[in-house]
Amino acid sequence: MVLTGDPFEPYRLLDRGGKCVAGVTAYLRDLQACGRPATTLRSYAMDLLRWYRFLWSVEVPWEQATRVEARDFSLWLRVADKPRRPHWRHPGEPPVRLALPAAPNTLTGKPATGAKYAPSTAAHAESVLRNFYDFHLETGSGPMVNPFPLTRLQKSQRHRSPMEPPGRTQTGRYRPRVPRRLPRQIPDERFTELFAALSSHRDRALVSLWVSTGARASELLGLTNGDVDPGEQLITVVRKGTRSLQRLPAAPDAFVWLRLYQAEMHGHVPTGRDEPLWWTLRRPFRRLTYDAARAMFGRANGTLGANWTLHDLRHSAAYRMARDPKVSVTDVQWILGHARLSTTQTYLNPLEEDVIASVLAYHARRAEGRTDPLLTSPAYRAESLDVLFGRASS
Repeated sequence: MVLTGDPFEPYRLLDRGGKCVAGVTAYLRDLQACGRPATTLRSYAMDLLRWYRFLWSVEVPWEQATRVEARDFSLWLRVADKPRRPHWRHPGEPPVRLALPAAPNTLTGKPATGAKYAPSTAAHAESVLRNFYDFHLETGSGPMVNPFPLTRLQKSQRHRSPMEPPGRTQTGRYRPRVPRRLPRQIPDERFTELFAALSSHRDRALVSLWVSTGARASELLGLTNGDVDPGEQLITVVRKGTRSLQRLPAAPDAFVWLRLYQAEMHGHVPTGRDEPLWWTLRRPFRRLTYDAARAMFGRANGTLGANWTLHDLRHSAAYRMARDPKVSVTDVQWILGHARLSTTQTYLNPLEEDVIASVLAYHARRAEGRTDPLLTSPAYRAESLDVLFGRASS
């Protein structure tokens, strides 16, 4: 897969001979016409590339693939190792295999990245490929069947009365079960340590804006100089899904770090309203990309031995606002840009560390032989017992 730089065809999938894969090109063009951003096209193209490589290895044309190939591909994703590119500084060295999944990180509680594909990756690939073949079946451009079918309907579901409530919705037959993952926030004491590990005013300004606005990483990195209003403590971002403009309030200290960063870069980078706000710190100065920002955050993580991600900053902002009784959940929904309130209500669930601390405190009280006064009945007053048994003086 190659990046073309063409806004009408951002990504192009090539076969083993270097020729463009026409079926993928038509599918991506249709997605782009439906309003999908370039990041979505890249994600879908990566899943299709993985599928095509599998078909090339078994020498089956994509339009002749059956459920046998789809089944074997789904099984292969469970056992295959993820490929890893050589480091750009050492292109001649062979790729280094990732280690097996390690124990959860002692600071974050998050598991380390393993060598195998995650269930969420396989589930995403199944959805993309089923949609890919549905598109070509509708247009009549090759395949006769969809090798990634839906689950079989049970007899009771086939003959369900329209007056009855709907049952379980169908999913892909080869779609794996994805464990439910609750969003993780960065505790305040850990965030202080992480913030102290940042090495520049630019990085401090970025992290402060991320954790105070709840903006996505790509939304904040897309800011221009004209999108920042320090007087009103607002930034204007382009929402990832709807592509609409939305103003977000930020913490005052974030604009202090931003001003220090701008003073350092004054005279070195353009300052027009339409110019990018975030730049690399080394010459030649280039616009800061997501990969560079993630590498910056990874260096701070390496100092502490943690494995926080940029998206954890968005989760931290959501948890901080949701746990403030004076901030309504609908306000949090608006800030985060969620289409459904049920998505925002996830942040109302108790945090893992809070539950663990509460239960440990319970065990400590039990060990000391004390009981919670709220769980025991209060003693009866002597005057009430005298009245009950007729011992009250007349």
